[in-house]
Formats: sequence, C-alpha cells, structure tokens
Amino acid sequence: MIKETEISVYPNKLDDSALHKKLVAKRLEINVGEITSLQVLRRSIDARGKFPLYQIKVRVFINEFFVDEKTHFYFKDVSKSKKVIIVGSGPAGLFAALKLLELGLKPVIIERGSDVQNRRRDLKAIQQDGIVNPNSNYCFGEGGAGTYSDGKLYTRSTKRGDVKRILNLLVEHGAKSQILIDAHPHIGSNKLPKVILEIRDTILKHGGEIHFDSKVTDLVITNSAIKGVIVNESNEFIGDSVILATGHSARDIYYLLDKHKVKLEAKPFAMGVRIEHPQQLIDTIQYNSNVRNELLPAAEYSLACQVDNRGVYSFCMCPGGIIIPASTGPGELVLNGMSTSQRNSPFANSGLVVSVTEEDWQHQSEHGIFAGLEFQKEVEKMAFEVGGGNQQAPAQRITDFANNRISKSLPETSYIPGIVNSPLHELLPNGIVTRLQKSLHQFNKKMKGYYTEEAQILAAETRTSSPIRIPRDKETLMHTGLNGLFPSGEGAGYAGGIVSAAIDGERSAEAVAKHLK
Repeated sequence: MIKETEISVYPNKLDDSALHKKLVAKRLEINVGEITSLQVLRRSIDARGKFPLYQIKVRVFINEFFVDEKTHFYFKDVSKSKKVIIVGSGPAGLFAALKLLELGLKPVIIERGSDVQNRRRDLKAIQQDGIVNPNSNYCFGEGGAGTYSDGKLYTRSTKRGDVKRILNLLVEHGAKSQILIDAHPHIGSNKLPKVILEIRDTILKHGGEIHFDSKVTDLVITNSAIKGVIVNESNEFIGDSVILATGHSARDIYYLLDKHKVKLEAKPFAMGVRIEHPQQLIDTIQYNSNVRNELLPAAEYSLACQVDNRGVYSFCMCPGGIIIPASTGPGELVLNGMSTSQRNSPFANSGLVVSVTEEDWQHQSEHGIFAGLEFQKEVEKMAFEVGGGNQQAPAQRITDFANNRISKSLPETSYIPGIVNSPLHELLPNGIVTRLQKSLHQFNKKMKGYYTEEAQILAAETRTSSPIRIPRDKETLMHTGLNGLFPSGEGAGYAGGIVSAAIDGERSAEAVAKHLK
C-alpha cells in the first residue's frame, strides 16, 4: 500500500529519518515496522507559530518496495536532421533546444553574448569599472539573465506546462535534487553556470550547434515566411523555422522586426526600485526571533497590494543576496538582484515595482508601440545620470523617500559600484513615487519592521518584463503574420522567470515540430 501524508518537524530534525517514520506511523495509525520507505515529495517552512517548523509531504510505502519514479530523457542524434534556428540561449532557448533533441530536430542556437566562462570578465568590467559590453553582460550571454542571478525556480505557471519536468531536466544536468522538493527552489549564481555548461554539452553531443558572440543583425524573409537570420552583418544561417527567444532586454530585435513590418504590440509592464534591508532584520520579522537558527535558510518575503488602482509588488526577492548592475547599453542604469546557493550575504534585496500602463507613457506617444519602451529608457537614463554616469546608483532611505526629504546619510549596501545620495522622490515619475510611498506603509502592516530607516531604495528596477509583445497564434504558437517564426519566452511577452520561460521554450519546440510534419 502507498499513501501520502504530511508531518511537521523542527529544523534540527529535518534529516532525522527515524523520527519521521515515527511521526508518519502515528499519523496513519500504523506500526513503524510496516513502513518500508519514505519518499519526500515537498518541504516548506511554516513560520506562523512561535517557532518555525518544516512541513514535509511524504509518500509512504507500507509493506511495499520503494519504486523510484525518476524521469528519463531520451535525446536523439540530430546531426543530419532539419534545422531550427534558435535566437537566444536563455532558458527559453536552451529548453527549446533540449526538446528539439527529443523530437529529432537539430537546434542551431545563435547567441549574441559570450559563453559562461568568458562572460565573467564582462561582468567584472561592469561591476568594477562601470564598463558595459552591450552584447555580453548580466542579461546577454550563455544562459541568459538567469545564469548570474539567484536561480529562482518558483513559478505560478503550472497550467502552462510540466514544472516538474523542467526541474528534473535541471537535476539531470547537475542541479541538486533538493530543487524537486523545495517549495521555493533555487540554484544560486555560483552553481547555475555549471548546469548551463552541462546543457551545452548535451546539445553539442547530440548534433546541435551553438554560436556565441553572434548577434542577429537582420532577418531572411521571403514571401511572408522567415527562412533564417543574418549574424554580425555577414554570416547567413538558414533553417526550417526560427524560434525567437531573445529575452526582455534585446530591444534591437523589436526595432529589427518593426523594420520588416512584422507586427508588434505594446503591453503593460512594471517599474520601480530595488529595496534593500539587512538580512537579519528580515529574518527577525519572518521567523519571530532575534537570531535565525543556522538550520533555517535566509528568510524571504513576497508582498503585493493595490494603490490607486495599480498593483505594487515585490519582485525577484533575493534573500542573502546582492544588487547588481544589469544595464545592457551605454547611458543607462538598470538594477537587478542575485545570490549564491548559500544566500549568505548580510543583505536582502527585492524589486519593488508599480504596474505601468499606456496612461503613464502618454508623453512618449509619438513613438507609437515603442512608447512604453521609451518610458523605460527615460527612467534608466535618469538613474544613470544622477548616479554619476559610471553605474553608481542613486539611493535614498525609505523613511526619507516616504516623507519627501533628502537623506542625511545612507546605510551600507551590497551594490559594488556604489551609491549616490539622491532625492528619488523628486526624480522618479510621479505615478510611481506616490504609489511606492503608500505601499511602504501597507507592507509594514504585513511585515512589522519592514518600514525602517535601516532600509533604502536604489534606482532603477525597470526590466521586470518586456514592454513589447510579439503576437502569436494561441494554437500554433507561430507569429500571426510571419510564417515559420515562433516568438518565445520573456522577450516575446509570454513568460517571466527561469521556469516559465523554459516551459514556453519547450512549447515552442513542440509547435515547431507540428509545423514541420
């Protein structure tokens, strides 16, 4: 007999299998000796009581042999198969490639940035010298924006595809198996590059191709059908279909599509700031204790509210993490967050963003469908200039921001390029300022202590999602006006985060296979 149940244990008993069996036996009213094996299905932290507990969901084998339902993947040799061009090697592009291998089609990945090893020097240049390589940075390069980030794998996109399959593929390529059971799994910026390397090896070993430092500069279009792409203004890559998985920051691709009169749509997105607290403060709030048990992970949070008919919410929260410069071009400052697998930084940071719509970018209406993108650029340019033009970030204590006053001093920060004391209440768009100010007090009611002079905001967090959508048919997933083009992932406007982008990449690969039958 096989049953499922849940038990609760203190953190120091998380790995006590003997205790787990006793608790399960008591819960199911059976003898401990009848339990032949326990399989952990899911674990999460419940910090609502006086002491935090781990909630563990288990599958119980009662007088029955344990059966491991491990997922197996079968990749085919595709060296002589039909070619599918994939533009971008972020999660959408890489998982599309893996799916194509299973389907017997040859992925040819075109990546504007460098491979994960060489990409490190470009990250060092932006962190230490303020020099942005527009083709290789925190957003562009092998693995995409997620490679050097927290590696968060939590998603609400469970209806769009098989989340567990994506997690199993990551484990197959070197991620720790604990991501299969954690409620909010993550890999970490120090571990994810190795996983990406393993995925690369799988693609190449089975006959796929990957071309780095290869920027798409034009499209090959004949009779309303895409045939391939031009790379670095000279090299032509021809395939049977094209999956466009460029991520939300590849603005030049939107302009290139528009030049070829490929239909695009403006879409709402969100902008705001990065908010940074001492991690110990967040631990104290979330775990109801002044000292976090070393067996508990750095505490995280997720906050959302409505202010003046707009959503305000935390985004990409990084416990025990650092803030990074995610700019992709000169004259702009874009912030994001990252953390290692241990999440051991003394700081916690998160995006704190406001939903923005056409109403907010009316002053940029002359740019048509690119008005929202120009609004995004406007805020990034402001942050760059106020910060001094070298990737330093304008910053302000949140108590001063909420009260429209200049900070006399700033707390310590994790942001390596440095911060500049700035009146962000005057510099950010008014609609964003007023809603952020009101949200701080609402969030303090949910997390008492969140609103504190120990916390500060840094500008600007602008790349939460793409301000442009590349329309596609709901059934075929192909562009509504260009035969053979399959827009995919965050850059196309259909995903947000590593897992949802990976799921969308797989769906695109399946759609291509149907199209090529």
